[in-house]
Amino acid sequence: MPLPPSPIEPAGRELGKPLSGWRLRLYTIIFEADTRAGRAFDLALIAMILASVAVVVLDSVATIHQRFGPWLKGLEWFFTLAFTVEYIARLLCVRRPLRYARSVFGVIDLLAILPAYLAVFVPQMHALIDVRLLRLLRIFRLLRLTAYVQEFGALYRALRASRRKIGVFLSFVLLVVTIAGTLMYVIEGPEHGFTSIPVGVYWAITTMTTVGFGDVTPHTDLGRLVASVMMLMGWGTLAVPTGIVSAELVGQQARREPTTRTCHDCLSEGHAPTARFCRDCGAPLPAYQRDAAPGG
Repeated sequence: MPLPPSPIEPAGRELGKPLSGWRLRLYTIIFEADTRAGRAFDLALIAMILASVAVVVLDSVATIHQRFGPWLKGLEWFFTLAFTVEYIARLLCVRRPLRYARSVFGVIDLLAILPAYLAVFVPQMHALIDVRLLRLLRIFRLLRLTAYVQEFGALYRALRASRRKIGVFLSFVLLVVTIAGTLMYVIEGPEHGFTSIPVGVYWAITTMTTVGFGDVTPHTDLGRLVASVMMLMGWGTLAVPTGIVSAELVGQQARREPTTRTCHDCLSEGHAPTARFCRDCGAPLPAYQRDAAPGG
């Protein structure tokens, strides 16, 4: 089924030609996962991201690197070239390439390929930064999964909508651990490892989060009482942010059906299937077809 033509962009804007032809077909495949071709593209890209990260992890093991180093290097360059072609395709099919390049996902895409080229084309970098760090920066490819897995988008929106509630909650936690850490500094003192208030706050955080490294522990009865209260508070404290985000996720699911439908103008996604205009910039949206496969 042929794709519907995109609306003509108003005169005076950058790149005034409308997004159409091969650019529109490529855009639909790359940015919108609700078509068959888009879903196939995203699944293939997820597999490549996971495989490329696995190559980086295996290459960090000395015995594996010594035995399979050339093969791993070849696979790394294969993934780097593939991601480079994909990055260029994204820039070609959007109306404003610089806007995408400066976006969060655009920067992540660049970080996924940049280290390999830095190590080759800028050898002076080796004097400033360890080569292993350049390799580890390729782990940023994992962040690209957030662009292709719909649930990541839902979680991000829930966290963003809950940020004020979570901020208030974290302020309360900070207040509690500061008071508890100060109390332990007064009660236990330097002779029991509480050499300063920051050390007491560190102990309170590890206790309240139920981590309990054991490097600093109370020795007096009163100190153990405070520690017991902090442990009990930790149980209830950990459940609060989970409940806030879960409630927001349920509310989002009830409010709208999530899609990967993307505005061609500002690149914002998640528009409802019945929406006619972008909720962020007001630009007209092309007709929505969930199961349409891009055609010629």
